[in-house]
Amino acid sequence: MEPIRVIDSHSEGEPTRVVVSGGPTLRGESVAEKAADFRNRFDDFRRTVVCEPRGHDALVGALLVEPDDPSSETGVIFFNNVGTLHMCVHGTIGVMVTLAHMGRIARGSYTLDTPVGSVLAHLGENGLVSVENVPSFRQQTDVVLEVEGVGPVRGDVAWGGNWFFLVEDHGFELATTDIELLRERAVRIRWALEAGAIHGVHRDSETGEETYHVIDHVEFFDAPTRSDCDSKNFVLCPGGEYDRSPCGTGLSAKLACLAADGQLGNGQPWVQESIIGSRFTGRYREVEERPEVIIPTITGGAWITGNNELHLDPDDPFINGIVRS
Repeated sequence: MEPIRVIDSHSEGEPTRVVVSGGPTLRGESVAEKAADFRNRFDDFRRTVVCEPRGHDALVGALLVEPDDPSSETGVIFFNNVGTLHMCVHGTIGVMVTLAHMGRIARGSYTLDTPVGSVLAHLGENGLVSVENVPSFRQQTDVVLEVEGVGPVRGDVAWGGNWFFLVEDHGFELATTDIELLRERAVRIRWALEAGAIHGVHRDSETGEETYHVIDHVEFFDAPTRSDCDSKNFVLCPGGEYDRSPCGTGLSAKLACLAADGQLGNGQPWVQESIIGSRFTGRYREVEERPEVIIPTITGGAWITGNNELHLDPDDPFINGIVRS
């Protein structure tokens, strides 16, 4: 069977695996349609690439596909240990550094098409990449949940390319020694969101039709450990793992909340520390015709960690990854 060629990187600690050859041929005209086809027909491929024994739960995959716009550099579909992702900023940073490693791009700005829209990414010096993300906004504020084993929890619901429940006043210590406890609490909050039928909602600007989405990311904030950061976070991802980076879509959601509360001005920097001490810098610009929406830009670094071929032996009992119930 044809091997799958991948290039691995990490963006401020969070790993990305870019599939550069050996991927499936997808149906659909747009990247969104291709992502739906990938989700419906190629889940075995997803598990093969990112799950054990070839991958691990923290790994995010990125499949390069034909873009929506021929002038875009590439289309990209992001996926993790449980399914596809709407968008992934750390993954976009990893894709940019990977494309540079392959000799496909030099320093400069490039458009990448994702299932939820196009993003503009700029490759600068020393592996730094700035990603102008999709429009972001806060949907609900001061949502109170009664969380089993935790008690009442208050947070905001916001979109930053994925749906987040953001919690400031939680009483937890954000320390690497407490990751399992933080993960358990975040999972319980996600259960409470589902039990309370609290969803992310996208409204079509033309038809007014609403689509409802699971809020699958939970984000805790606290005072920073580093003197050069504004806050520290812990982010639970959909597959139960935590984000080693400060989470670019999570920072986009955070910027939307800060903008809505008047706590951060147009163009001002916000430096976000991750649970492991790495950092992203975020800024936003306002959208004049849509005052409830911001356009965030997230800047961080990525580094190549490997260039590999994944071999598929038909006799391998775990050729499509280890499936966990």
